[in-house]
Amino acid sequence: MSGEIKNRVTESSLISFDLEDYYPVGNRVQLDISQFLIEGMLLKEKDFRESVKNHNWKQYQGNFIALTNNNDALIPAWAFMLLTIQLNCIAKNVVIGNLIDLENSIFSKIISSLDTSKYINKPLIIKGCSNKPIPENSYIQLIQKLQPIAKSIMYGEACSSVPLFKKKK
Repeated sequence: MSGEIKNRVTESSLISFDLEDYYPVGNRVQLDISQFLIEGMLLKEKDFRESVKNHNWKQYQGNFIALTNNNDALIPAWAFMLLTIQLNCIAKNVVIGNLIDLENSIFSKIISSLDTSKYINKPLIIKGCSNKPIPENSYIQLIQKLQPIAKSIMYGEACSSVPLFKKKK
């Protein structure tokens, strides 16, 4: 057994795609609308507007915001819209829902804006293990975006991948 050890993975045309590379920096914050309500349950428009006006919105600068309703109070749609108007210029993203909904929204935007031209007719491997919380739904959206253009798609690590798709010749 003489000769040099070759790394066939690095010599292959296989392109590794890691969603973790696209993970945006910024705190994820859950903002409960009940703090703007009377006793956390009652929305009186004049008081609600005053509470929103006097809130310190700058604390959310550069954050990703999930607007929630933890007290299950009946909230009209315009109330969430009014909060969003305050956050729109300072937050990176605002959704109604929990932190999982927020993360799904963040990655949905990222995937929809991906330039996939460099993946046309290429063999791809989508990295599966990550240290950051990548929503499972993001992998589904990524597959939908890449399958029409990729030559093949695998999942996992190059040394132990699972074949998912191969374009028919």
